[in-house]
Amino acid sequence: MQVKHLLLIATLALTAACSSNKEVVDENLSEAELYQQAQADLDNSSYTPAVAKLKALESRYPFGRYAEQAQLELIYAYYKNSEPEAAKSAAERFIRLHPQHPNVDYAYYLKGLASFDQDRGLLARFLPLDMTKRDPGAARDSYNEFAQLTSRYPNSRYAPDAKQRMIYLRNLLAAYEIHVAHYYLTRQAYVAAANRGRYVVENFQETPAVGDGLAVMVESYQRLGLDELAATSLETLKLNYPDHPTLVDGKFVPREQEADNRSWLAKATLGLIETETPLPPGGTRAAQDVIKQYEDAKEEIPADLLPENQDAVREDEHEAAANSDDRSWFSYMTFGLFD
Repeated sequence: MQVKHLLLIATLALTAACSSNKEVVDENLSEAELYQQAQADLDNSSYTPAVAKLKALESRYPFGRYAEQAQLELIYAYYKNSEPEAAKSAAERFIRLHPQHPNVDYAYYLKGLASFDQDRGLLARFLPLDMTKRDPGAARDSYNEFAQLTSRYPNSRYAPDAKQRMIYLRNLLAAYEIHVAHYYLTRQAYVAAANRGRYVVENFQETPAVGDGLAVMVESYQRLGLDELAATSLETLKLNYPDHPTLVDGKFVPREQEADNRSWLAKATLGLIETETPLPPGGTRAAQDVIKQYEDAKEEIPADLLPENQDAVREDEHEAAANSDDRSWFSYMTFGLFD
């Protein structure tokens, strides 16, 4: 099955490469003829020649009767031709030039669609890839663009579809944050994991990932030894998501096993030879190294310079000064040789 998929991808790539040749448009065509031929190409799914004819129509007849419609349909042709960046650029240009156009909501909608499908290349279309683990940049852009459409034109014919896509994108973005949080847990970056979990809980309410965000917070706080925060998060998880996979018989079961921070020698000897002391909850070897460097530097400071010995040093200096004032004139004359 995978071989068939790869052959199909190779065939489509070759087809796209062959169709990417520059389309030559007859210079003698009138405005109406250009528009009719472009419409025929769109109807036949011949998007590359349609793009060429629509661009020629716009450049040759910028003030003609079909100019605005050609700009609008050029966005669609770019989108269907798998050119998302060109589609978004054409949509932004149309919105900027014709903000009061009766079909400007269609430009907003196509702009969101272009971002929505931007990450869905050939591999994503034919192979079972998990979109929640990929870079969410295009998904976030698509969500924001659909949000503009629904807020500016709530009664648009495209608003219902945009709202449904926004729900999907919101769930996807929340699931991505959970994947990142679990990655931090495996790396023992518990503070970063807790922050990601809290971000999901605070900003992605009513998504399936909220329960996972609470579970991440519980696990992170337990690893950090923050028992009060862990208990509060756990109670919230039990109250709102009693069937969450991390709850077994009412008890929390971490998804990630606690990392073994022992040295290789300690692991090989089953703990009989410990070269390093175990880390405290939430501690790291880097923090221990900094503390050890500080303690070593403190031990190297001369005893006279330590703050707790400064009073004794000052008393000795005062006593020496007092004794020097009690010397006789003869001692001063002989520089203390006969003291």
